[in-house]
Amino acid sequence: MTKAFSMKEIAWQAGIGLATVDRVLHDRPGVSPAMRRRVQQACLELERQHQQVGLQGRRFLIDLVMEAPSRFSRMVRDTLALAVQRVQPAVFRVREHLAETVALPELVAVLDTIGRRGSQGVLLKAPDVPAVTEAVARLQARGIPVITLVTDLRQAPRRAYVGLDNHRAGQTAAYLTDQWLGAPALLEGAPADVLVSSSGPHFQGEGERIAAFVQALGRMRPTSHVHVMDTGHGLHAPTQEAVGQRLARCPAVAAVYSVGGANAAILAAFEAAGRPCRVFIGHDLDDDNLALLRAGRLSAVLHHDLHHDLHLACRLVLQAHGVASASPLPVPSRVEVITPFNVPSP
Repeated sequence: MTKAFSMKEIAWQAGIGLATVDRVLHDRPGVSPAMRRRVQQACLELERQHQQVGLQGRRFLIDLVMEAPSRFSRMVRDTLALAVQRVQPAVFRVREHLAETVALPELVAVLDTIGRRGSQGVLLKAPDVPAVTEAVARLQARGIPVITLVTDLRQAPRRAYVGLDNHRAGQTAAYLTDQWLGAPALLEGAPADVLVSSSGPHFQGEGERIAAFVQALGRMRPTSHVHVMDTGHGLHAPTQEAVGQRLARCPAVAAVYSVGGANAAILAAFEAAGRPCRVFIGHDLDDDNLALLRAGRLSAVLHHDLHHDLHLACRLVLQAHGVASASPLPVPSRVEVITPFNVPSP
């Protein structure tokens, strides 16, 4: 603080005398706690003002790279458009590279092309495989910060991960499933099995949710079996077909934890099989899930503040370029349980 601003500036901002500022900055006695907080607040205000001046007119080009179902990519894209407005007066322009499914060589080619053309940052949702890890390392070597979204890359030298605490999300889903299924007697004396549906085996975030769910539910309901399905890619038609085939083989399935989406397809498969789905836990408040939740077809949706995550990602880009004050690396977002009665406002 003393290097960035003079004592005179701090005193003027705080509305107090130079002697008081001197005692606070040098940790001398004779100053009340309230006055110390006043000096600290003045320094924070000066820092924000300094950043605003430094950001005035600065332009940042960032790339949003996602392999995800279009319903989720649209939600991220629209939320990012709002989040970048919060980092004014800096101006962010976003290049989008969105695909529901993409071959690994093509995804790596996209990342390498970004590296050659240049970028101020990459926001990335991609499978956790060595080829992607190596592409991220090449971007970082070029001075392009990479921030992973929603799902992390365990070995990649990315700048940071922003997104949900996936381990606690899986545990929360297991707790809700156990509570809402009730005692075995409520299910005609037979243990109820649970279907877990993901969009694929290579997304670290989904894998972490599933592992936590299986472990937690195993403690709570040791007689129930968890059937993990990772072949639908989060898309409607292949998911409905895969779930239908699994239901035909698994008559005890009575609940679903969907970590990969396509929830309307899962429900359609249950209906086609003439089977009830007693508990259905989903993820993310996209338009499809909101409609299903309000119609009472989803028991609950596990949610996190995506707007906060994307705003944080933009701040991390600024920090990487030295135009925002450094702060500790972010912690994963807390999971929220959303029912039809506590849907967040847009």
